[in-house]
Amino acid sequence: METRSQALLGNFFDLLLDAVCTVDATGRFVYASAACERIFGYTPAEMIGRQMIDLVAPEDRARTLQAATEIMSGQPKLHFENRYVRKDGQIVHVMWTARWSEPDRLRIAVARDVTELKKAQALQSALYAISEAAHAADDLAALLELIHQTISGLLPATNFFVAMVDEGSGGLDFPYCVDECAPGDIPARDDPAVRALCMEIIVSEQPLLLPPGSIGALSEHLGAADDTPMPCWLGVPLVSDKGAIGALVLKSCPGSPHYTAGDRDLLHFVSTQIATAVERLQMRARLQQMAQYDDLTGLPNRALLRDRLDTALASARRDKGRIALLYLDLDRFKEINDTLGHAAGDELLQAVAHRMKHCVRDADTVARIGGDEFVVLLPNTQLPEHAELVATKIHEAIARPVEIAGCTLRILPSIGIALYPEHGEDGPQLLQRADEAMYAAKQRTVATLVQT
Repeated sequence: METRSQALLGNFFDLLLDAVCTVDATGRFVYASAACERIFGYTPAEMIGRQMIDLVAPEDRARTLQAATEIMSGQPKLHFENRYVRKDGQIVHVMWTARWSEPDRLRIAVARDVTELKKAQALQSALYAISEAAHAADDLAALLELIHQTISGLLPATNFFVAMVDEGSGGLDFPYCVDECAPGDIPARDDPAVRALCMEIIVSEQPLLLPPGSIGALSEHLGAADDTPMPCWLGVPLVSDKGAIGALVLKSCPGSPHYTAGDRDLLHFVSTQIATAVERLQMRARLQQMAQYDDLTGLPNRALLRDRLDTALASARRDKGRIALLYLDLDRFKEINDTLGHAAGDELLQAVAHRMKHCVRDADTVARIGGDEFVVLLPNTQLPEHAELVATKIHEAIARPVEIAGCTLRILPSIGIALYPEHGEDGPQLLQRADEAMYAAKQRTVATLVQT
């Protein structure tokens, strides 16, 4: 009768959707119900006799052993969660209810598969994190690094590439690329296979899953030669209202779990939020560019110059340092505009800006503040002679002939210099003094021409 009751009880356990198992004091499975196969991928017969800890994900083993010790000391666990590695290599999240039976010297536990719940929670957190990253990141590379970290919480994403379509050329740029199993010394951004995959995803605007050994011209191009193990590829387009703006690609190295159709659908879902975050950051960058830089020459404008000048002055006051300002405009520029047209004048301004930038240090600022007027900020100028040397260098660079609208032009600048602290204590005073010095230089040039 007792044997029949035990068999009946076992049948009942096998009908449960949650798994029931017992583990002895040495950590080996003694009993496993039928649901274990659905959750862990192993049949009950395969589990019995195996060490429980061998099935636990390596990252969770230490705290799982700690929980087992506490249970065996008489502390039941109601909602303990950890991760197991299924027989197929996939990760499963399990919630345990467990207690110790001292007479039987067994841990008796009920396991519930909460993988889908965990995925839903992780997805919700990921979408929020991606949205927040668009506000927190300073540039595209920083944003994509944050997105990489977020995606790694959803999928294996050690190898992570983002390709963006260059709006000007239509080619591909790789603002972010991490590849720990690149073949040879070829980075992913330079690998024709990776570029072909990204372009295929962008043109088709469809996700692409390529398991190792996939059939097809593209996958053959991406596969390894001979008997070398081939990676698994997963890519999704980054689609905005303007169409595909880029592609996000993951690569699973040989020996790692392969991506699945579920992984593809998950990443495709998240890609919409990623594209929105990227566009938001790009828009912010464009607005900042418009607010701080001259549209014609790409130089800092008056507002950005003022900000950098205030910063340089604060540093100079603190360190008892010196700075110099050069105020410059182009002699007879209006005549060129009137004679050759504004397009030629714009081209000349661009040429002047280019030459001036090559005459200063990286720490210096060349700004266009309007018309043909430029200002050069030289922080950490030790001697007045240093500013004069830069002014001479700029004068000689601008004076070189330039081809504009089929004409060879030679234009000269007038340059005024103001020094801190000799000529002013703040930005407006220094700018006014440099402007006055420039005007005086221009008057001397005019007087020289009249005498000639």
